[in-house]
Amino acid sequence: MERTVRLFDIDASARCFEGKVLSCLPCEGGYEVILDQTLFFPEEGGQACDTGRLGGAAVDFVGERDGVIFHRVDKEICEGVLVRGEIDYEERFRKMQSHTAEHIVSGLIWQNFRLHNVGFHLSSDEMTADFDGYLDEEQITFIETLANRAVYECRGVRGYYPTREKLEEMEYRSKLALTENVRIVEIEGVDKCACCAPHVSNTGAIGMIRILSAEKYKGGVRLYMKAGIDALEDSRAEYRQVKHISVAISARHGEVAEGVDRLLSEIGEMKGKMASMKRELTAYKLEKIEYTEGNVCLFEEEGDMLSLRNLVNEAKKRCGGICAVFAGTDESGYRYILSSTSADLRARAKEINSAISGKGGGSSEMIQGSCTASRAQIEAYFKKA
Repeated sequence: MERTVRLFDIDASARCFEGKVLSCLPCEGGYEVILDQTLFFPEEGGQACDTGRLGGAAVDFVGERDGVIFHRVDKEICEGVLVRGEIDYEERFRKMQSHTAEHIVSGLIWQNFRLHNVGFHLSSDEMTADFDGYLDEEQITFIETLANRAVYECRGVRGYYPTREKLEEMEYRSKLALTENVRIVEIEGVDKCACCAPHVSNTGAIGMIRILSAEKYKGGVRLYMKAGIDALEDSRAEYRQVKHISVAISARHGEVAEGVDRLLSEIGEMKGKMASMKRELTAYKLEKIEYTEGNVCLFEEEGDMLSLRNLVNEAKKRCGGICAVFAGTDESGYRYILSSTSADLRARAKEINSAISGKGGGSSEMIQGSCTASRAQIEAYFKKA
């Protein structure tokens, strides 16, 4: 079968087209349709495919095999007919904005730091680009500034297929060693790169490029980016978050970071005071416990495991048997910590859990878990155990 005519190479801004149905065969998830020509860009080069409609059928996936583009649709389409296709242009335009932005960033990183783009991913909710070397925060900010300057200058973008002779003379970026049907996307004064995807025709159509974050990845760096409408929506979402925080902590919008630092400092001081109060409360409770050769069973309505562990470690010194601390209520159930200087609690865990409808375990000196028995049942067990 002949290669599909790629109409998106001719006019990436087109929304509709007509194509002849060469075949329509059942496939997993629907039907696979092949046309003589198409505007639908297939999943390729790290970019997700276009979606849209072919006649009355929805297109949810587009792929390519040996130059033939196939469309997965939810309804059968008769072979031989001329069908009208319509791509989701909002989705297409966002991807064009993002992909052209990635070329600008990658081209500038190559120009300034001689790092190669070795990986690219563009989906509906994320864009990443991987490079074979590290960039620090200052360098990334520098590249982001240059990239947006290239947007403001409204530089031309064009895709073309140079002759083999011209290609051999040309310096361009490419992840693969290509020799035939090589499409070059050139951004005036910024970048030349082998690429099969649709792009905007002018950098001004991007509007904005944001490098959101970076992380070390496979000996280099991975950049997370947003561009165009996606960058605008992301900026709005961030603004709403900052505005919400500024109201919540009573800080001016431009002073949110300082306000959060102040709040965290206050929380740290409060935690320190609470820890001191908990120690004092534990000491007070311990004063009330008289030494016994039997078991000690204590109940708390609430308490974190660290506080309960501190209490049981001190209280076990006041008994010859098992010290049991329970936190909770009959309605909600209890969390427990048991400790002893004389009993092998690991050996007795099964018996204890059976008696208090619990589950848990630990070491011979301490076990912990939860149970659903009532306070009366728990107290009765440890009184006679």
